[in-house]
Amino acid sequence: MADGQQNQEQQKVQPQAVQERSDDTAPEQPEKKAKRRVIVIAVLVLLALAAGLFYWRSTFTEDTDDAQVDGDLYQVSSRVTGQVIKVYVEDNQQVEAGKVLAEIDPKDYEVALQQAEAQLANAQAAYEQATVNVPITSLNTRTETSTTGSDVQSAIAAVAQSQKQVAAAAARVEQAKANSTKADLDVERYTPLVQKDVISKQQYDSVIASAAAQKAQFVEAQASLIAQQEAVRQAQQKLAQSQASATQSAKNGPQLVKVQEARASAAAAEVKNAQSKVDQAKLNLSYTKIVAPTTGIVNKKNVQVGMNLSIGQNLLTIVPLENLWVTANFKETQLEQMKPGQKVEIKVDALGGRTFEGKVTQIGGATGSRLSLFPPENATGNYVKVVQRIPVRIDFTNLKEENKDLALRPGYSVAPEVRVK
Repeated sequence: MADGQQNQEQQKVQPQAVQERSDDTAPEQPEKKAKRRVIVIAVLVLLALAAGLFYWRSTFTEDTDDAQVDGDLYQVSSRVTGQVIKVYVEDNQQVEAGKVLAEIDPKDYEVALQQAEAQLANAQAAYEQATVNVPITSLNTRTETSTTGSDVQSAIAAVAQSQKQVAAAAARVEQAKANSTKADLDVERYTPLVQKDVISKQQYDSVIASAAAQKAQFVEAQASLIAQQEAVRQAQQKLAQSQASATQSAKNGPQLVKVQEARASAAAAEVKNAQSKVDQAKLNLSYTKIVAPTTGIVNKKNVQVGMNLSIGQNLLTIVPLENLWVTANFKETQLEQMKPGQKVEIKVDALGGRTFEGKVTQIGGATGSRLSLFPPENATGNYVKVVQRIPVRIDFTNLKEENKDLALRPGYSVAPEVRVK
């Protein structure tokens, strides 16, 4: 009886519990459906966004993960021989452009500079002397030409004067000859008269003496004529000499000036030669201080104090931190719409995805396989088409501002994204 009563009570209680549970779950079903609807809508939206992003990236941009930062590695070497006396840097040290990296003993080059400067001073003195002699030589030649011209005119006048004196002497000869002839005739006339005592002996002696005097004057006049003729000949010789000197002066004067000018030009050339030696000596002296050609990081340092360097010996390598670019190897199927000038967003993995701005500068002239040291050759005849990659240069457009901390390094892997549309 007791068991029966318990069963009846349980039967009464169970419907009531079922009713209570059904009442509790009734409002929960719409809420679950709403949540499910929201989740489905969110998933659809995310799928739509992913599809849109994929469409955008595949249509308007091209990207690759086969890209790295590039830069010119600077091999620093010695330009002169000598012994290293100071080294100022260590491996992996950052240096600025123009910083002194090492010093070579400058004593030999200082002495060479002093010798070159002394030779320059000597050449300059010789040049000044040569330039001063040019106007002096020109003045001397003009004076000599003028003097020889005056001598010619004087000689011509002397010849003319001598010729006139010859004419006068010839006239005196004729006069003396006439007087001598007259005296001889007087002697002939007076001789018979003195013999007949018509005239006195004294008169006759006077006529004889006069005839002798006239003969002496005639001989003297002839000698004077000969002397004047000789004077004419000498004056003519002097005229010929003066004319020859004038001709020689007129001909040689400009040549002497040209010779002196050539000496001045040679002295000027020697000054330039000596100056070039001074400049070279100064350059060699400056090369004893080895400076950094660019801002960067020192690597592969191979120089120590006391080393004897030779020309061209590599001392260290500087990895640049400013003059950098990106070399991206795009697939050939990605280059259809790519061209220089397009904007690029560059993401650097080593810097936590930090982005930089850039632009396409050059598209390579050949594929990477063609540019390799041993390009592939299909010698077997079996050909499998493989998508090739072309190196594309991307330059940073705002590197100074975006890389103020100089964190970018050559060799870093990057992910460039080129906007082709």
